[in-house]
Amino acid sequence: MVDASLRESVIALAVEAAHAILRVYEADFDVESKKDHSPLTEADLASHRVIADGLARLTPDIPVLSEEAEHKVAPEVRRAWSRLWIVDPLDGTREFVKRNGEFTVNIALVEDGVATWGVIQAPVTGVIWHGGAAHGAFRRERVDGDDHAMRIQSPAGTPMRVAASRSHKDGRSEAFIAAMRARGDVEQLNLGSSLKFCRIAEGGLDLYPRFGPTCEWDTAAGQAILEGAGGQVVDPHGRPLRYNVRDTLLNGDFIAVGDPRLPWRDWTAAAQQATTR
Repeated sequence: MVDASLRESVIALAVEAAHAILRVYEADFDVESKKDHSPLTEADLASHRVIADGLARLTPDIPVLSEEAEHKVAPEVRRAWSRLWIVDPLDGTREFVKRNGEFTVNIALVEDGVATWGVIQAPVTGVIWHGGAAHGAFRRERVDGDDHAMRIQSPAGTPMRVAASRSHKDGRSEAFIAAMRARGDVEQLNLGSSLKFCRIAEGGLDLYPRFGPTCEWDTAAGQAILEGAGGQVVDPHGRPLRYNVRDTLLNGDFIAVGDPRLPWRDWTAAAQQATTR
């Protein structure tokens, strides 16, 4: 369990990182390309420094795995960590560059491969989401505001509400949504970053299929919060995503779902069939 003191300290770090991001966002900034051709800005690096330094002070015994760490840790070293923080200092850099506001700060505590608690902060709106399976899930409008408990929508309503990535399109996700439409009315929302997990946790969306590469820091905090609200983040076989248990930090395909009774397996199979013909 994350106690109240640690929870509030980590939330405060996320807010401090958000302020560092906004100082760059509100000015002119340069965009570099990383080896995988994804964008990198000074905001990513400024947020990383705030979070990495802050977590080192708060929990010196828990290592930090951050997307923007200068020196990557060898798999055989990090897999020996039973507890670690997984951090995306600026999730949604493409949205940051587009200046559409749909980017977040993600911090998750992982224990024995399970994302047990996470916090997501949206710098532009100031909204904070936090929680985990053993903690529940909560939305806070601002850092000094009150927590409001969140719960997934169950049963899912009509129309079914599905999230799609604003900047990452792929044929299987489109085929998945087409299979949903064949079953009934569907409302699609294109949204950036980990905000999709938060919207499902709030009951504002029903599911988010993602086929194609993501990294562990893209999903860990969102999974913890969604599980705290009663949802799931699972692979196409129904197994929850796990963290820091493989040589690679890439996730496989996954479906984030609110009501687990939705026939997402049928839609996944239909998407696979449609894209292999």
